[in-house]
Order: sequence, then structure tokens, then C-alpha cells
Amino acid sequence: MAMTKISQLDANDGRAELMTDEDVIARIFDHIDNGTTDRGQSSWKEPAVNYQSVDRLDAELALLRHRWIVFCPSSTLEKSGDYIARDAAGIPLIVVRGSDGEVRAFRNACRHRGVQVAKDEGCTSVFVCPYHGWSYGTDGSLRSVPNGDGFPGLEKETRGLVRVDCLEQAGLIFVRQNAGADRSESVPDMPDLIPDSFRVVKSEAMEIEANWKLHLESALEGYHIRSTHQTTFFPVQYDNLTVVEAFGENSRIAFPYQAIERLRGRPKTDWSANGRITYVYHLFPNVIISTFPDCMQVVVIEPLGLERTRQHMFLLTDCAEGGEVLEAVFKGQEFAAKGAIEDRDVVMSAQRGLKSGANDFLEFGLFESAIGRFHTVLKREIEIPAF
Repeated sequence: MAMTKISQLDANDGRAELMTDEDVIARIFDHIDNGTTDRGQSSWKEPAVNYQSVDRLDAELALLRHRWIVFCPSSTLEKSGDYIARDAAGIPLIVVRGSDGEVRAFRNACRHRGVQVAKDEGCTSVFVCPYHGWSYGTDGSLRSVPNGDGFPGLEKETRGLVRVDCLEQAGLIFVRQNAGADRSESVPDMPDLIPDSFRVVKSEAMEIEANWKLHLESALEGYHIRSTHQTTFFPVQYDNLTVVEAFGENSRIAFPYQAIERLRGRPKTDWSANGRITYVYHLFPNVIISTFPDCMQVVVIEPLGLERTRQHMFLLTDCAEGGEVLEAVFKGQEFAAKGAIEDRDVVMSAQRGLKSGANDFLEFGLFESAIGRFHTVLKREIEIPAF
């Protein structure tokens, strides 16, 4: 069988449909039997300066503020008053589910002196500024001003928290920060990735001393499995064997486990990807969704600087609380975390390597077509901005 060729940008960009599990598994079997893997049509050379330029980072942050981007899974904000307050593309935001069930997003800045009115995550019916006590409802309205007579002419209806575009779709909450844009413009078009029954059972954040793109790239290819994950992923997966698909500006990479061999000889109607394939969905620009046995991870990658990135991870499952399956999910995540540490180490090493000046560009080969696709779209969006 000939190597499957993947274009950097498909002619039907925005409308590509994903393969069924059965078709992906059949393609994986062909690759195993023929010693092949999916390949891109060309390699990609990304200039090293694009990881080191303040101007380029500023353009990337501007892009993140302009677009609809994933903020968190919908189930993170399960009940009224649930909120998350954190920076997105360098801007402090609050996303909260109101008493009417609607999710709203606001700039996290008091309308008095700009102090953040919330931090981290929690559940509340009112946000109170820690500086002077101005308070706001979960709908953003300004509710009270201590000693309000000291502000003659203050119009509460115009001094609520500043609204940011927000929507729920495909089990995810999206925000878009640019003001005045048509709300329907560039609304994400993607399949339902997160089942309605899945809930968030763990969330955490960590910082990586590396450029956000170096960190993202480590999730988009299997060419490094043998070298980087010798005692973790490699014994149970395959080196340099992936199926790569495109949908819109996004990609899906299938990483098979050797356990997939147990499906040989079974009817296709019995084939299941659960426990046999990890799907990695790259939602352009900065989100990775990965499937694992009986659970999923949503990872939002936030640039903090040229050499500093914050990763927000959400673990979702539909397993019953306290059950053996949920215990197995957490145990599996401990194993996955070991591989993630290995990825982080090589990413930070790559960051240090940039400083050496040895490379004018970083090259991504035919096996790394999802990374080439990412840079193709990023280059296009930055060079022809819509903002």
C-alpha cells in the first residue's frame, strides 16, 4: 500500500469529515502490515525567529483575542454561579454560568479602578471587588457601590462588567474578545467531541518554560515515540505510525495502541477505538483534546511570553463516582503523566536549543504533517488579519 498523502490545507478546507473508527482501524492495520504511516505532501521549515520575536508573539496573541477560542469544557461550569477566572491571550477574563443557565464572559476588571473581581474558580452569586467593595451579579450588572453618594451622576446600568462574546458548542465554551465583531462570524464548525454524559473530575494548571508552539507541536506527531518514550508509551504503542485527518483548520491524529491487534478477525461491527486508539484533536490555534480509555483530556495552551506557557488541563469522564472504572481512569492518567513529563523535558530542551543559534529554521518532516498544517494556517491568519 502506498503511503497516504495528507495535504497541508485541503481543497474543502472547513468541511472535511472525519473517518469512522472502523475506517481508521482498517487504515491502521494496513499501515502495520505494510510498515507505513500517513505522510504529508511536503515538509515545513518554520523560521526560528518566529519562536523568538516579540512582534510575532504580539501578532499571535492578537489572533487569539480575535478568534473564537476554547476557554473550558461546558461541564466545568455545571451549575448556576460556577465560574472560572483566568487570563486568556494575556487578558483577565471571567466566564460564569448565570442563574438563567446561560454562560457569559466578562473582562475581569472592576469598573471603578480596574482591580480583578474574581480569581481562580468557584461558585458565587456575586463578584465583589476586594479593593473598594463594588459588587456585580453573575449577569455582569453593577449591583452596589459602597457610599454611592460619593459618585454623583454614576449610572449603574452603564458600569457593569464589560461583556465578551461567549458561546457553548460541542461540549465546549468558546470566547472571543474583540469588540464590535459580528457574533456569527467564524463560529466554530466542528463535530460534537465531548459526550453529554462526560463531566470534569479533575482540573489543573502548570507552567512550561518554553514557547507555546514548541509545547503544542509535541502533541501532533508520533515520530518521537520510540526516542522520547522508551519506557512509557513506546512499549504499548507504535513508533511513527499515525493516521492524520483535517477538519476545517483543525487536525485529528490517531495514535494506535498495540492492543488494536486484538481486533483482527473480529467483525467490524465489534471494533472499538476505546483503549486501542488515542485520538488527539488539535483545535486551531491552541487547544488539544485527547481521548483515553473511558476518559478525555481538554488542554488549553496559553502563551505567557516568548519562553513561558501555561497549560490548563481538564479531565472528563462518565464513570461513576467511587467505582473501579473511575479508579482505573485515574491510574491511567498517572501513567500518561509520566509521558507528559518526558514531552515537557524535550520541549524545554528545544527551547534552550533555540538560544544556541544553531538552526535558522525548525524542520517538520512528512510524518509531522499536522504541525505543518498548524503553521500553514497560523502564517495565513497572521499575514492576512481580519482585525
